[in-house]
Amino acid sequence: MEHVLTSGTGTRPEPRTVPPDKVPRESSSRTGRRWAGLVVGLVALAVAVALSIAVGSRSLGPGTVWQVLWHDDGSAAAEIVHQLRLPRTILGFGVGAALGLAGTVMQALTRNPLAEPGLLGVSLGASTGVVLAIALLGVTSATGYVWFAIAGAGLTSAAVFALGGAGRAPTPERQVLAGVSLTAVLGAGVWAILVTHREAFDRYRHWDVGSLADRETGTITQLTPFLVVGVLLALMLGHQLNALSMGDDAATSVGAHPGRIRVLGMITITLLCGVATAACGPIWFVGLAVPYAARMFTGSDHRWILAYSLVLGPTLLLGSDVLGRVLVAPAELPVGVVTAFLGAPLFIALCRRRRLSIL
Repeated sequence: MEHVLTSGTGTRPEPRTVPPDKVPRESSSRTGRRWAGLVVGLVALAVAVALSIAVGSRSLGPGTVWQVLWHDDGSAAAEIVHQLRLPRTILGFGVGAALGLAGTVMQALTRNPLAEPGLLGVSLGASTGVVLAIALLGVTSATGYVWFAIAGAGLTSAAVFALGGAGRAPTPERQVLAGVSLTAVLGAGVWAILVTHREAFDRYRHWDVGSLADRETGTITQLTPFLVVGVLLALMLGHQLNALSMGDDAATSVGAHPGRIRVLGMITITLLCGVATAACGPIWFVGLAVPYAARMFTGSDHRWILAYSLVLGPTLLLGSDVLGRVLVAPAELPVGVVTAFLGAPLFIALCRRRRLSIL
């Protein structure tokens, strides 16, 4: 890749290119810190996975959990681990990765650190698709939900981008306002449907809380193809998102295609949000907190931010799920409730830090 530099004289400086071997490289110490942080994140993820398998309403000793995890002996403990906790942990891993990556891509495309699938209405758009599938078509499974969730997420993403930049350059304030407006409209539409369809309401209220518990066995397996495509697309976009962060003109000058990057980014967000919402219902603030935490360790390089998000997303979601099991034991708080409690103060702090002005 060639990097464009301009001279400091004249009214229209002529660009000149610098060969890649002359471009300053990152210091090895910074790269080392990034790798060290990623290793720490992987350790934290391993701890979250272990706790998710070991902790529940029924107390099982670590030795028992370890034994039945590798040797299903048909006991009650083995049934709890293999039929309940292990599928729940795998589902949380996939959904956490999807939400973390979706938030990172959305913030990069909008250049808005407050962007998040829930805050900008994309998750509710996916929810609207699910409600329509339940109420009008009688769909009852996650594999049936996913197509409608993806369609709803895609249409809402396009609407937020269009409204946020209608007639002028998009700004964080306009995008937030567009998301809030769409959320209000979609929320009203969802409840207008639900109050006239009692059966749909009964199904929706169990799904809407955002939970990893009581989901269909094999849900994550059925949704894995969509999840894998979305994750791969997100990771492949890292270098192009770095180019886009310089602005459209600068990105074009180094050989990137801003329009193509935005289309691929919207497809990625749609797939990841659609899968996560279809599987667990709407879960807020994971897509906001994870990229924010990743940038604290990585800086502005989206290749590293995406890698960290792939690790921190599942860590946050599984940790929140474990916390929900412990706080009100033997009952449970849905993970969507816990992430909302954790994420809302962060959102308020970010708003105060940025001193957003609504123009």
